[in-house]
Amino acid sequence: MIIESLNYGVGQGDEGVCLSLSLGPYRILLDCGLSDISSLKADGLGDGPMDFVFCSHAHGDHARGLLDLHRAFPRLPVYASEVTTHLLPLNWPEVDPIPAFCRALPWRSPIEFRDGLTAELFPAGHLPGAAACLITYENPSGDQASVLYTGDFFLSNTRFADGLPLADVRGLQPDVLIMEASLGTARHPHRRQQENQLADRIHQAIIQGYNIVLPLPALGIAQEILILLRSHHRFTGQDLDIWVGPAIAQACNAYLAVLPHLPTAIQNFAQHQSPFWDQRVRPRVQPLPQPDQFPDPSAIPHIILADQDQVLDPYLKKGDRPWLILYPRLLYGHDTQPEEFIPKGNLDTERPIEAESFLLSLHSDGPATTQLIHNIRPQHVVLIHGNPNYLTDLASLNELSNRYHLHTPTPGSRIEMPLGQLSITAPTTLVNTAYEGDVLEWGDRAVVSLPLEIITDARWRRLADTGFILASWQGEQLVLRGMTAKEVLSTSAEIIAAEKDCCYSCQFYRGQRCWNQLSPLYNFKVAPEGYCPSFERIEATPEPSED
Repeated sequence: MIIESLNYGVGQGDEGVCLSLSLGPYRILLDCGLSDISSLKADGLGDGPMDFVFCSHAHGDHARGLLDLHRAFPRLPVYASEVTTHLLPLNWPEVDPIPAFCRALPWRSPIEFRDGLTAELFPAGHLPGAAACLITYENPSGDQASVLYTGDFFLSNTRFADGLPLADVRGLQPDVLIMEASLGTARHPHRRQQENQLADRIHQAIIQGYNIVLPLPALGIAQEILILLRSHHRFTGQDLDIWVGPAIAQACNAYLAVLPHLPTAIQNFAQHQSPFWDQRVRPRVQPLPQPDQFPDPSAIPHIILADQDQVLDPYLKKGDRPWLILYPRLLYGHDTQPEEFIPKGNLDTERPIEAESFLLSLHSDGPATTQLIHNIRPQHVVLIHGNPNYLTDLASLNELSNRYHLHTPTPGSRIEMPLGQLSITAPTTLVNTAYEGDVLEWGDRAVVSLPLEIITDARWRRLADTGFILASWQGEQLVLRGMTAKEVLSTSAEIIAAEKDCCYSCQFYRGQRCWNQLSPLYNFKVAPEGYCPSFERIEATPEPSED
């Protein structure tokens, strides 16, 4: 028996995920995150060769094409978890009414769709309603073939979704595992540590007098951050206003409609106060009004959770506080630079506007991904949904390539996966991403020398951007990474004596620029150790009282 996958979209760049799976005589479509379904129409799907569609969760890169698919083939069955059926309409806010074309499936209960073809859903973490699907086919001779499709998954608990339960999938041993691997081999801090780091950065910015904008996708991370601001000890009881963009607000209301399906901690929280909307309890949370109705954000700190594509200029002109734009780097891509988030249009303000990235992941990192593979113990592993370099890094790990048949498909490719006792061979699509070098002591330095071909990788530019690297031990391994310009400047500033009169200790030094209109350096980037006659020492801002 052979399992075949036709990969319309594998989640690289801006494309969505859409896979056609052939299992025995049946064809199943796994997700439809395509913005253009013409390739599906050309294949003549619908009542003929395609048997049903499974949607793993409600994010647009997995679901945005489903409505067009339903319109083209109205009798094609579409299935998802119950919560996903409620969240799917968020992908088409301009359509009213939206036909109820998606049918709900229960958790952990095999359903037979056709003779010998069954499907069973398991919670996948990542987002409320996100599901992994085990599809099994048994032919008349009693031979079985099975595929586990994870969609996007997360082993750790988030505020609104419990993590994928390893106990439910341990030892399933499907013939094929199709899984998201967007983070490759990267290691990330624990989820709670990420939340605390974000909360500390926002708290620090508020103490420094900033207002804050977070441009976010409407569904998922925005709700995680909003409940973090509502419940974290840094912010409870603090006199600040939180404003929520219209698309995010619509998703928040959709969450409230599925409250009985959310984790127990959220349900308990909701018994005492609204998880999202409250203008009586500090911090106050309310929908973001139009710019002409937005209050002057000068007296108290304001935090705006803006829609991803929302125009920010009219809000950033308000008040006399500086603004800090915080964006989630995993959602905007590793190549995104902070400067890209500072408006370049007709913004006319003398207040500094800074931009930084933060980490708050809804995806499992490299160690968690390999842990899931080893627990499931498949024969074939198909890695999708990520930068091809990161997928290649993961597939090149000896602990995986020596045990499993690994595949890293490209858009439009077709993979045939034969079953049975097959010898393990390294995938032909993989390249060697390890570089052998030399380490030596040179005077008062330790020198690491690497071969020149390393610079041919597109990631070299990010490593060598400033010419500085940061080395740290992880167990017995030494990890090198590039330092950003801000980290380099911060490091140089740390060695400046606090008593020295310089730009670093001047109250007009923000965002690596001078904001003193009386200074000849006004609006120029300046070194922290610089000095001019208009210097005015910064006054320490007292911490707010806990009373």
